[in-house]
Amino acid sequence: MAGATKRSGPLAGMRVIELAHIMAGPVCGLMLADMGAEVIKVEKMDGDDTRRTVPPALEGESAAYMMMNRGKRGISLDLKDPDGVAVLRRLLGGADALIENYRGGTMERLGIGYETLRQEFPELVYCSLSGFGRTGPYADRAGFDLVAQGMSGLMSVTGEGPGRPPMKCGPPVTDITAGILAAMGILAAYANRLRTGQGQAVDTSLFEAGITHTYWQSAIAMATGIAPGPMGSAHPLNAPYEAVETADGWITIGAANQTNWLRLLKAIGAEALGEDPRFALNRDRMANRHELAATLAPVFRAHGSAEWLARLEAGGVPAGPVLDVNAMHRDPQTLAREMVVEVDHPRVGRMKTLGLPVKFSATPGRVHGPAPLLGEHSRAILAEAGYAAAEIDGLIARGVVRETVA
Repeated sequence: MAGATKRSGPLAGMRVIELAHIMAGPVCGLMLADMGAEVIKVEKMDGDDTRRTVPPALEGESAAYMMMNRGKRGISLDLKDPDGVAVLRRLLGGADALIENYRGGTMERLGIGYETLRQEFPELVYCSLSGFGRTGPYADRAGFDLVAQGMSGLMSVTGEGPGRPPMKCGPPVTDITAGILAAMGILAAYANRLRTGQGQAVDTSLFEAGITHTYWQSAIAMATGIAPGPMGSAHPLNAPYEAVETADGWITIGAANQTNWLRLLKAIGAEALGEDPRFALNRDRMANRHELAATLAPVFRAHGSAEWLARLEAGGVPAGPVLDVNAMHRDPQTLAREMVVEVDHPRVGRMKTLGLPVKFSATPGRVHGPAPLLGEHSRAILAEAGYAAAEIDGLIARGVVRETVA
């Protein structure tokens, strides 16, 4: 597809077609795009539903959409029209991977399911994301992060403690993790294709993404037969490892092994607790976790967060403040790691977005640009795929393709 913008990163030269909406699929696409892949987002004629996830909006553009789709190019196609499917097939002829997160059976009804496309494009890596995966008794169910968090066990271990209402993790962790798992799966299949010349199907789900977050709790349940419950900010295997209240706020402490436990006692001037048989070893501290928390609480409430953090850092104890999202954006480590970056949007102007969380020494990735307007690159993408100007005009006039001029 000659004419596409030159990109940097370890995946430069890879081309991905994203038939994905809302969050899980777009997370997969943005990860690949930030690492240099050319990701072409194919939207339905009225756009990804996240475009309507407002407020907030900036100059009429959904902030949520712009976050999930930065660094991609966009085309809007009517895939219910055979001519729209023909355009997609033309695009797939130059693609290495396809991402889709439609409900089960949708791609097959459109004539672009994996078994069909593999005959025409045997080298294609075809990635499906769904609520529960493409096999099993729940394969046809719709899936949402809240449902996946509940069914994967996450909501049973998240919250203040026994007897409190079930609570989800604040961020949509199954959506985000499914997108990351999908990107990992695509790259593994792509590496195999580079060796063998053969593409394959990649299949993951929100449900499985949630299950991966239960490694500690599943280990406990498999070993004991007892399902762990919610523990607030505490750890199921180590103590003290939780948020503690200070005179003016909250901090987190991670005394997650014997060395750090002894360092903590020295830093807070409570060495005598090291001789208390209730707290001598980690198994003792876990057996008496509530007594330990009650013993440490008045100690930490005696001083402010800044003083404690300085003392704990000087003592080599892992600890940190509890930041809100704005404070996290301003944190010097966030900025040093380029996790908040700026891009130029055609309507919004200079705007902030989150950066690539993986760093490469030889082939650094980056956010390559803003999210596309709906159909912003339709004409250019079609021209790169070999369509003549008159053909493009005809597709737009017939409503097969939507074009937005930035």
